[in-house]
Amino acid sequence: MTTTDRTGIAALPMPDLSRTFPGPFPASPHADHIQAHVGQWLQRFPLIGPHDARRTLCDIVAHGVARTFPTAGPDGLFLCADLFLWLTAFDDTYGEATAAGSPAPLVRRIQGCVHLLADGEPPGDTDPFDEALQDLLVRLRTRATTAQYLRVTGYLRDVLFGILWEAHHLTEPDHVRMQDYRTMRPHTVLARTLIAVAEVVLRYELPEEARNSQAVRQAESAVADLAGVLNDLGSYARESAKGIPNSLNLISLIRREQNCDIPTAYAAASLLGEERAATARHGIGELTASNSAPLAQHAGALESIACSYIWHIDHARYRKA
Repeated sequence: MTTTDRTGIAALPMPDLSRTFPGPFPASPHADHIQAHVGQWLQRFPLIGPHDARRTLCDIVAHGVARTFPTAGPDGLFLCADLFLWLTAFDDTYGEATAAGSPAPLVRRIQGCVHLLADGEPPGDTDPFDEALQDLLVRLRTRATTAQYLRVTGYLRDVLFGILWEAHHLTEPDHVRMQDYRTMRPHTVLARTLIAVAEVVLRYELPEEARNSQAVRQAESAVADLAGVLNDLGSYARESAKGIPNSLNLISLIRREQNCDIPTAYAAASLLGEERAATARHGIGELTASNSAPLAQHAGALESIACSYIWHIDHARYRKA
């Protein structure tokens, strides 16, 4: 039976992932330490204003990262949590609706970030976001190999471009093609960056031949796609409650493409999530069964990343309109 939630939108069922990624999901024993650390890091770099918003963001980042890399050591978890927090706070502060009316300030902010990513030094006057990013890059460079550092910073540029792309299309989502949206979504939901960070946090490195193999690319793509679908399903009601029923969201694009109602579009998105989950599960199984220790480690990382996104959509940050 379909119920109605407090936003006035029908509470439609999420994808059934009980066979592909059944819970409960393992979590790091360092979750409380991560939360304490990110709270202290935000005191050093005040990226978020109101106390309630800061507390909610610290909670979802800390417990999400604890499920993303449950076997990692504290230092790797702290780095990943701070990076995820920085990206989320940057998007909340400079992207989304803030930049939709006038993207010029966002362009200037991203320009400064690109300087930092390229040179390691800010171009001029700094603010807490510049200082926090510089801190992250120093720690990343210390922990990662040269190839890993370049890979992660490359994906960070992709995320920054994705934030700008999203802001540009936010007020006129009808101009966005489904193919373009699905190409960009794994970056704006940070899944591709997390996949790249996994090797740094868990201290392994895929051989280039394995990294470029069809098996790895398909498994990574399926996990990244699943992350985007789940995020869109979880956030659609919240976006609609803000008065954006035709938001830049997979549900809205399916409604337009198929000329259908919300339940039909939601069901189609849920089915897509189940299909991508099944593909991810198959790919992870193939990598796990290989005779390569790095491939098996990568498979474990992909599985826990998928599980963390499944966990995320039940968090208060997504339930709260």
